[in-house]
Amino acid sequence: MASLSSKNSMSELSVLVVEDERSFAEALTLGLGREGFAVTVSSDGADALRRFDEVQPDIVLLDVMLPTLSGIDVCREIRTKSKVPIIMVSAKGEELDTVVGLEVGADDYVTKPFSPRELVVRIAAILKRTRPMAPTATANATARGVISVDATRHLCLVHGDPVTLTAREMDMLLSTGEQVSVALMAMAINEMGS
Repeated sequence: MASLSSKNSMSELSVLVVEDERSFAEALTLGLGREGFAVTVSSDGADALRRFDEVQPDIVLLDVMLPTLSGIDVCREIRTKSKVPIIMVSAKGEELDTVVGLEVGADDYVTKPFSPRELVVRIAAILKRTRPMAPTATANATARGVISVDATRHLCLVHGDPVTLTAREMDMLLSTGEQVSVALMAMAINEMGS
């Protein structure tokens, strides 16, 4: 498997998943796609660098153990040309592995197995820090009271905190406006309280 892609709409954030274990890559593609991300998958280090230049993703999920070029080397190379957020993903959970990943430029390190929900929350947290929503509304961003929506970046904030929405939920919010905003606000406040 050299690479595969899943893209649902133009307003999605793009994720480059670099993973040589096919079943794991497919599960990530499916799960992240459901959450509204455009996913590009690469199965080896050298191909990952080519795909990175082609896709210019918003975030990279990078396995440590890869054929042709290690995830550590890929991370190091990406850092020479970009500040894109990188989450290292590995079955190796020793402290030294985590420290090395972070030292070469990764923003986070996740040990397999992990829950898809945890991964999405980590991605949202990193993107919130690295790509904050502008305080003023643009043509693609609207604010309705405590809810701010940026369709271009597939981002919804409630009281300034990101709320994870699937592509369908974002489409509903953008198309039905105020009625969904009230329901979403109630849902988000409930979720933040639990």
